[in-house]
Amino acid sequence: MVSVIIPCRNEAAHVTACVESILNQDYPHISLEVLFVDGMSTDGTRQRLAEYCAQYDFLHVIDNPKLIVPTALNIGISQAAGDVIIRLDMHTVYAPNYISVLVENLFKLNADNVGCVCKTDVKLRTPKSVAIKAVLSSRFGVGNSAFRVGVNEVQQVDTVPFGCYRRNVFVRYGLFDERLVRNQDIEFNSRIVRGGGRMFLLPEELCTYYARATFRALAKNNYSNGLWNVKAVKLTHTFSTFSIRHFVPMIFVLSLLLPLLVSIFYVQAAIVAALSVLAYLLFVTIASVKLLKTGDKLKLRYLYAAFFVLHFSYGMGSIVGIFSIPKK
Repeated sequence: MVSVIIPCRNEAAHVTACVESILNQDYPHISLEVLFVDGMSTDGTRQRLAEYCAQYDFLHVIDNPKLIVPTALNIGISQAAGDVIIRLDMHTVYAPNYISVLVENLFKLNADNVGCVCKTDVKLRTPKSVAIKAVLSSRFGVGNSAFRVGVNEVQQVDTVPFGCYRRNVFVRYGLFDERLVRNQDIEFNSRIVRGGGRMFLLPEELCTYYARATFRALAKNNYSNGLWNVKAVKLTHTFSTFSIRHFVPMIFVLSLLLPLLVSIFYVQAAIVAALSVLAYLLFVTIASVKLLKTGDKLKLRYLYAAFFVLHFSYGMGSIVGIFSIPKK
């Protein structure tokens, strides 16, 4: 028995594609339940889900009065009947063999959690959105995030997207930390690894995540990611929760801001900021030229902008997180 938990809130634009991809799964529906844990949506999400639930008795909608993702996940886990629990996302569509491949490998690899490489795409293709898509799949854009840039073989990793867990994992390692509005899955996966659990990433691209398609939306999303990276460390008092790649954007932004502040009193310090900008532009140029060769009708100026928005917003979020006062 597999229980699929999907947190959602005001996702009307993504409901149909996501749910249809789940209905097309080759895993036996008689051994499947799908729990949409909804944060009291007001945009038509609940109505659309209700239409599907009326047609398929293995689909269910559950209320999430606290609205945020970690509470949705914990509510779903508490009500799930499955031996295996899979956490999915409404912004994503899944290949027909997604569930069956993950469940098979969960037991074949004797794993506590497995996931697969996630392809990044955009629904509305514009010069800006295809640049964002390319940057979010670039090693310079997202570092050594294996599930975004891809792997050639099964790898043991520290986190995966949309995990497929043995149910007893939540008995051994606890539930998702409800203090963490974002990045709660990374923190939970780190608990598994620190506790001696086994987590694997499969090389197959079996799901497609639809990224934010505007620079404004990209900045908002990654500012929040950067903010909650630091907040998670402060709240959990565990620095090993995140890897160095999560803090590189903060170091970059600090290399610009600190020398500029010091230059108020010592003008030569501005040289450090200038060197940092030049080094960044060099690496962005190299990464962008490589992406231009992919033939996706990319434009150089939008690649430059996408890289900068991604890294600067993420870094600024992390810096703000340092000075925020965590709630106990």
